[in-house]
Amino acid sequence: MILNREFVNEQSGVRLDAVLLGTYPTTTRAFVREAVEGGKVLVNGRRAAKGLKLRGGEQIAVSELLEAEDNLVRPNPAIRPRVVFEDAALLGLDKPAGLPVQPLSCSETKTLMNGVAARYPECIPLGDRPLMAGALHRIDADTSGLVLAARTAEAFEALRAQFTAQTVKKTYLALVEGSVAVGGTLENDLVHDPSLPFCRMIDARHNRLCEAEKRKLRPLHAVTNFKPIGHTTVENEERTLLEVTIYTGVTHQIRAQLALAGFHIVNDRLYGAFAVENQTGHGLHAWAAAFRHPVSGDEMEIRTSLPDWARI
Repeated sequence: MILNREFVNEQSGVRLDAVLLGTYPTTTRAFVREAVEGGKVLVNGRRAAKGLKLRGGEQIAVSELLEAEDNLVRPNPAIRPRVVFEDAALLGLDKPAGLPVQPLSCSETKTLMNGVAARYPECIPLGDRPLMAGALHRIDADTSGLVLAARTAEAFEALRAQFTAQTVKKTYLALVEGSVAVGGTLENDLVHDPSLPFCRMIDARHNRLCEAEKRKLRPLHAVTNFKPIGHTTVENEERTLLEVTIYTGVTHQIRAQLALAGFHIVNDRLYGAFAVENQTGHGLHAWAAAFRHPVSGDEMEIRTSLPDWARI
């Protein structure tokens, strides 16, 4: 971390962010933007925009600027992960609905992996992307259930290879609106809806986008198997509990595919379900995962406990 530095800018016609990156090559564009927007960089004693063009001779003061090596998950002992499996190589964690898996920046501390970092500090540097702290996959913040994390670099690589090969069998429970009589298999090429400023997946083949927009899409093939395992009625509204199995891992896969098939997950308003008062998250739970142990190679399955809404 770069702390309490000052220098005189000797360049003319260059943006402030470019000058900072050139002066401190160990930082990143994102950290420069964060520092400037947070008032931690002053130009002649005043706050400035990152795009400010400098004339030369300005006094630049940097009170705090993160470096690339600081881009790690910060431990937060107040987040106490529920551990359903633990050995020297692997963790199985039961995440509650409403809690994100990982932080989006190293300054964020209220996620599952912040709690893991506090309890299992060996996980902090692990992963193929910053801020994963050994987590092998993610589930949506409003989805509850199983998250797998590695405790060693070797375990991470072995398990990551299984996820990439799509040999990890992931089983979910989904409570959907209405009555579903029979199961089936759903196949879609999913893409991010480019017309929205937030993440929502749509079918790449069946949508209202113009041809120019469709040509820019990068579809991801998703396959979801489902079968009804229970039915209930809440305030005269029928609901069906589905057991859902996937091997692929496309963003919002289950939520989007079930909605496209007309089966809306309870309280998943992003995909067309009715709002449910006093319910945290939506009716989707990562129940279990089956795979080979990263060290022994033995076949194993880790399961979580059922959420209250799935006890029907």
